[in-house]
Amino acid sequence: MKLRTDLLEHLTDEDILEEVLANNHRYKPEPLFSKTGVGSLLSATTEERVQEEVRSTALIERLKKRQQESGRKNNSTNSRSLKR
Repeated sequence: MKLRTDLLEHLTDEDILEEVLANNHRYKPEPLFSKTGVGSLLSATTEERVQEEVRSTALIERLKKRQQESGRKNNSTNSRSLKR
């Protein structure tokens, strides 16, 4: 997934959960997971990489839209001019 730090503040728990669930089938806990808390993530197939790119692009577009909507709300509440 591409990292857009300027969009992180618009990321929701649902966005994170969606990505976790999409990759959950690749996670393989070690035999002693309950004691060590260690596991591994299996390599993604070519098809999974394509799906990840599609999800990443869709997420970036949703975050950009939220950023624009948030900017509009902030601009309307802060419409006072700083010049005197």
